[in-house]
Amino acid sequence: MSANPQWDISRALGVAKLFHLVCGARDACVAPFLTLYLRQLGLAAPWVGILMGAKHLIAAVWAPVCAFLAKSYQKRRVLLIGSLLCSVGASLLMVLVPPLDRDRSCNGSHATVLPPGVTLTVNVTAAPSPASNHPAGARSLLAEGSPGVSGTDGFREGPGEGSQEPFSHRPDYFAGSTEGARTTSRVLHPVTSGVKDTPWEGALRVVGTSLPLLAGGTAVASPASLSAAKRNSWALDLSLEGLRWTFILSLGFMVFWELLAAPLEQVADDSLYEYLDFVDATDRYRSLWIWRLLGMSAGVCGIAALVGQLDCFLTTSGPRGVVYFYGYSLISTLALLVSIAFPVPICRRREPSYKMVKALSLVGGNPRLIVLGLTIFLIGAATSTVQDFLFWHMKDHGSSELVMGFSVALGLLGEILLHPFRSPLLRKLSRVGTVGLGLGCLAGQLLYYSFLWSWWSVLPAQILSAVSHGALWWAVGASTEDLATPGTERPLSSMFRGQFYGVGASLGSFVGGFVVMRFSLPVLYQACCVVLLLWLALFLSIQPRLPQERKVNYTKLLAMEASDTSDSEEGSERDWLVKAMKDEHSDWRG
Repeated sequence: MSANPQWDISRALGVAKLFHLVCGARDACVAPFLTLYLRQLGLAAPWVGILMGAKHLIAAVWAPVCAFLAKSYQKRRVLLIGSLLCSVGASLLMVLVPPLDRDRSCNGSHATVLPPGVTLTVNVTAAPSPASNHPAGARSLLAEGSPGVSGTDGFREGPGEGSQEPFSHRPDYFAGSTEGARTTSRVLHPVTSGVKDTPWEGALRVVGTSLPLLAGGTAVASPASLSAAKRNSWALDLSLEGLRWTFILSLGFMVFWELLAAPLEQVADDSLYEYLDFVDATDRYRSLWIWRLLGMSAGVCGIAALVGQLDCFLTTSGPRGVVYFYGYSLISTLALLVSIAFPVPICRRREPSYKMVKALSLVGGNPRLIVLGLTIFLIGAATSTVQDFLFWHMKDHGSSELVMGFSVALGLLGEILLHPFRSPLLRKLSRVGTVGLGLGCLAGQLLYYSFLWSWWSVLPAQILSAVSHGALWWAVGASTEDLATPGTERPLSSMFRGQFYGVGASLGSFVGGFVVMRFSLPVLYQACCVVLLLWLALFLSIQPRLPQERKVNYTKLLAMEASDTSDSEEGSERDWLVKAMKDEHSDWRG
């Protein structure tokens, strides 16, 4: 077996490091900015939440199925190459999705759909007319188009009427002034509560608002503008139909893309682990995640820097962000070349194929694993709200894509720098304490995000990501190794990271989009913070009451150094096997 060239461990690890680096950069080109691109297409928060929820759900369910089939039929390399090759074309389909407003240009003179909670200052220009004419006509039309809403359709007038207020995120709405006309400035706020519309109508009402206000730069304040508004009703119907098509096409393309790309990571990890397991080198597998984080850090900063430079050269009409998909496709091609040399074991080891079922039954019979699974589920739900809508919040405060990318890279690099303190942290705080610390840091981040006041204010909170993500998952991994039976460590860890976390992220995206639409993004973050703090208190209170069912892992015990044993009578009392058997017997009697 050693003469077989497939067991070149140094070469295999080098290729695996390069593959993780390239795939990390590939994923970072699109994943952090995808919801921002969907917003620029004209989709409101509920529909973005549905798209991202479907994406997370497909990844959680489809990836293990493909990994099982690829292993059973020995088609892992075919799946790796096919996934990378097909995802190149599937990602470019997103560029073909028509935006709601096709008349967009790089100079910023294009219209975008306002998210809920964004304050908009509009110059309302009214032609001189008798005071008795335009108020009645305007109010009657507005009342007909938006029952129960005062001011303008879908907006309420804020305090500051008659004086123009600056805003940090300048939406690309503007109105020209006519010579000799009377111009006033009103601060308009999208109304997100108290409207008894269906979710679809509520999401589309923001689109309908821009047409009568901004079509000609004049407010509906005269008989002439009333007739213009009636002519705009046909354009409004076309806009609503266009938004439906934008959503349907985005959903179809994203589902197709995710079906092709989701199995890649799990199949590659399983293949590499089994390859190293044949030669007892799995200890070197644990350090490969650092290369993936390095690739993600480089990719997210690099693509963010390119967006501002190349978008206008690649397209002059359409939403910003097509560079994300071009970069994803380019790096996927590079990963395709690396995957040809990726280590895939040829020899088939006979192992039971029901390990995932055994791991699931283990979770159902262990209260500690049940509590840990619920914790990961809530973490996935809360984290998805950050991944989906944090960049929206930063964009509303004037942030650029480069600052967004740097904020993501700051959290990833912090996780790498904290890794040398992993063992001391777990030893001093214990696994339960580290999980509690991670939950507390994540709740603190969400609360902080709800009070952002500037584009740079998000950066200090990103330092906590090293604990809220890195240390939290270290404690989860150590807990699963302790509580798992021999042979179920990896399936159990994969289930927690894939299925429990993925289903939680899917639910968080579904619910989060509608919460943002109904209330606001700060309210969503504050609600997530309260839920996490309540679960943290419950988690810490029930841990001492759970039965101690720590099992003896004889594989780990046999791997201990021989120096721990002694032939003397005194040393025999410290013999690891005798001590382990005594502890297990005492636990059984107790």
